[in-house]
Amino acid sequence: MTFPNTDNLQRNRFPLSGGASGIVVAIVLLCVAQVSLGRSFFPGLHTILDTGMFLLSGMLALLLWDMDLDKARSFSRRIAAVFALTSLSESIHAFVSVEWTGPLAAITRASETLRPASWPPAAHLSPIGLACCVLLLRRREPRAWIFALALAVLDAGLFAIFYWLPKYAAPGFLGISRPTLVLVPLLWALVAWACWKFRGSDRILLPVLFLAAAGLLSSATMLYSRSPHDTQAMIAHLCRVGGYLVLLLSILHMASQDIRERIRAERELAHLNLELEARVQERTMELAATNQSLHVEIEVRRKTEAKAQAQLEKLNLLHQITRAIGGREDLRSIYQVVLRTLEENLAFDFGCICDNDAAHNEVTVVHIGVGSQPLAFELALTEQAHIPIDANGLSRCVRGDLVYEPDIAQVHMPFPQRLCKAGLRSLVIAPLLVESKVFGVFVAARRQAHSFTSGECEFLRQLSEHVALAAHQAQLHASLQQAYDDLRLTQQAVMQQERLRALGQMASGIAHDINNAISPMALYTDLLLEQDSTLTPKARKHLEMIQRAADDVTKTVGRMREFSRQREPQLTLAPVQINTLLQQVADITRARWSDIPQQQGVVIEMRHELTENLPAIMGVESEIREALINLIFNAVDAMPDGGTLTMRTCVTTIPRNHAHSAPGLVAVEVSDTGLGMDEETRRRCLEPFFTTKGERGTGLGLAMVYGVVQRHSADLEIESSVGQGTTVRLAFAAAPSITTAQDQSYAPLQIPSRLRILVVDDDPLLLKALTDILESDGHQVVSANGGISVA
Repeated sequence: MTFPNTDNLQRNRFPLSGGASGIVVAIVLLCVAQVSLGRSFFPGLHTILDTGMFLLSGMLALLLWDMDLDKARSFSRRIAAVFALTSLSESIHAFVSVEWTGPLAAITRASETLRPASWPPAAHLSPIGLACCVLLLRRREPRAWIFALALAVLDAGLFAIFYWLPKYAAPGFLGISRPTLVLVPLLWALVAWACWKFRGSDRILLPVLFLAAAGLLSSATMLYSRSPHDTQAMIAHLCRVGGYLVLLLSILHMASQDIRERIRAERELAHLNLELEARVQERTMELAATNQSLHVEIEVRRKTEAKAQAQLEKLNLLHQITRAIGGREDLRSIYQVVLRTLEENLAFDFGCICDNDAAHNEVTVVHIGVGSQPLAFELALTEQAHIPIDANGLSRCVRGDLVYEPDIAQVHMPFPQRLCKAGLRSLVIAPLLVESKVFGVFVAARRQAHSFTSGECEFLRQLSEHVALAAHQAQLHASLQQAYDDLRLTQQAVMQQERLRALGQMASGIAHDINNAISPMALYTDLLLEQDSTLTPKARKHLEMIQRAADDVTKTVGRMREFSRQREPQLTLAPVQINTLLQQVADITRARWSDIPQQQGVVIEMRHELTENLPAIMGVESEIREALINLIFNAVDAMPDGGTLTMRTCVTTIPRNHAHSAPGLVAVEVSDTGLGMDEETRRRCLEPFFTTKGERGTGLGLAMVYGVVQRHSADLEIESSVGQGTTVRLAFAAAPSITTAQDQSYAPLQIPSRLRILVVDDDPLLLKALTDILESDGHQVVSANGGISVA
């Protein structure tokens, strides 16, 4: 809480004004006159004084409520609340003194009781409230409405208490006849002490001190009153009225002082304002001159800053484009980012990028901005359009110079005039230059003449350098990526060939060992079945089972040898009609793709898409037939729930050995709509013994097909994806035109019945079996396990 300055309070201290002093003298004279005149007019005077106290306390409440509105503290308003509640209590005291008639006559009949009962609440409330206000002045002040509410509750309680207490009593100690008012003088004394103690805190405390003195005198006199209209009561009322009047005049006096001080301050302020205005005018003239010079300097700086800001924006735009194209690796996306960004920030009406074709002396449009597409159609400058290079500005640009035409209407050259017909007026052509070589140009145009500034031209020149570098790096990356892809494919092909060759050698060795082991068993089984007539049916059946098992093993070994066997130079190739061969294969395998699935409730549809007049191929018909049969079996196994099996032939061009192209190749395709293969399975499907059929598969079907393809110098391509089926494509070279030789007849070969035969083999079991078989046919056999033994 803050308080006014003590020095100011000392100046505001004042003795009783002339009006207040007159009131004090008048009260004293009235008291003397009252004692001398007698008690005949006391009832009327009593009513007048009660009414005066009620009105004066109400006026004091209104005046104090409006005092010091600019101050944050509510001291005056709390005092106003005290006088407001006191005025309410005194109004009751005044109303019961009126002679009421009619429905309010009961108030008049009870006036002898209500009148003395309504005096004590107001008498106690005023000093209690004022004491609380003064004592709380240096403490945290409660809100005015809370304080007023507490006083209202206190007033109601006091009225209830004093209504039931006896109003008058027989004179007792010190002759006091109203003992219920004995605390009032003490409370007014407390108020007077508090006002004196804190007199420096607020200027209103001194008038309240005079009010406390009047209240002390009034309450002390009332202690000896024995009736509502006796002399003591009138003196007490006069003292209260006098105290209110003194406080009222003091407040008005302070208000008048404040008004005089305000008028004086306003005059001084007006004088100071005049002086200040004069100084301001003088200073304004000085500032006007300074401002004029500053305005010129500001304009210069503004233009400089605008230019610097434009350059900074261009640099930021250049940085943005450079970052955007720095992480891209294809030319089209680089050009797209550049044109889109420039259209958004530099407001081109037409923009495109062209490649320089020095061999044909022309440039080719490779990319057009999105916003330039409509104008490009009008100009017939769509992508892949060719623009001849002549003396039209492009010739200077492809030499490495930036070309700027501020008004192309004045340039009589084909390309600028072509742009001018579409409404374009200004043109900039920037070269895309890398290592002193222009590989492209950037074209930008606007509809307004002289619309490109020197800063924009310089920006486009710098941007073309960055774009050229990014495009060159993209081209290098594309070339390296292509080289890497070619190298990877070649490496994979070589690794696949080496892996298959190694597996083929291993399969060949295994086939040789198995063949040596199974041959004696097969020979002796055949010998027994042919020559031994003493065999029982059961034994003959068992031998036949052994013979079939041996034949199965022999066929498996044969397939293994077919996979690893290289094409023999002396192998005779004959023309083969693929369409006819496919019909034969379909008939041979009908049981596998039609009859057996139908018995299981599955339908497989066979389709033939055969090209008519298909050229013949050079090959071994039996080997190709066996390869096609294996492909159909694999296709059927891949469709356990049925599907479509398609055999297709055509003449096509297929890359051979991943390096050359062979025109006129005859392609054979076997396609199914089955389960398909993932990438790992597709990569390993040609390896011997690799199978996805479990115990049902040997893993030699596709391996044998691959061996046939290799021996025929053909190509094998497999396309498959999971759930989409598989397509196996075989490509054979078409047979050259040949003349058909006439059939020759051969006489049947006669085999002598008894021969002398030399049998040589390093396997003792096989050697013994061959010797026994030949001897059983009547031949004379000499066996040896090597050349040394024969010698």
